[in-house]
Amino acid sequence: MVQSGDIIGYFKSKHFRDIVLKEMLKMISNKGDIKIKEFAKLKKNTSKKMRTLGITNVALSSSVDLHADEIVDNLIKGDAKNLDIFMPVKKVKGIKVIAPLSLFLDEEILLYAKLRGLQFKEIKIKKDNIEIFLDEFEKKHPEVKRAVVNSLLELYKKN
Repeated sequence: MVQSGDIIGYFKSKHFRDIVLKEMLKMISNKGDIKIKEFAKLKKNTSKKMRTLGITNVALSSSVDLHADEIVDNLIKGDAKNLDIFMPVKKVKGIKVIAPLSLFLDEEILLYAKLRGLQFKEIKIKKDNIEIFLDEFEKKHPEVKRAVVNSLLELYKKN
């Protein structure tokens, strides 16, 4: 996902996924010639502003839960043509977008944050019907979210 000399930008937040992402990026930067830059969410001309900051990669704190919810939501709405946005590594307007947490469930990321004693803020996010359905389905059939994401990854590998 990253190479020596990369400058990785990430969005500043107190959410547990973002805190774990920050911790992971710090570990990566300590082991190699990689710099990290934290910035607040940008609303306009995001890629242009990132390039002016010298950012070569943007790290997102996407998880299996987020990807599975969005994939199923897009499929239900009949918007299957844009599913490639859920790839763990992609290029968007000249900047590599990486999602290092994309193969982990929220519950795994949260457990890691608690075990490491990371300081985060519990943020309640209102879930739509699809997210609620997938959460309940996952309780009865563990790994269904991972199966949704892995199926999409397999489809793109074949193409």
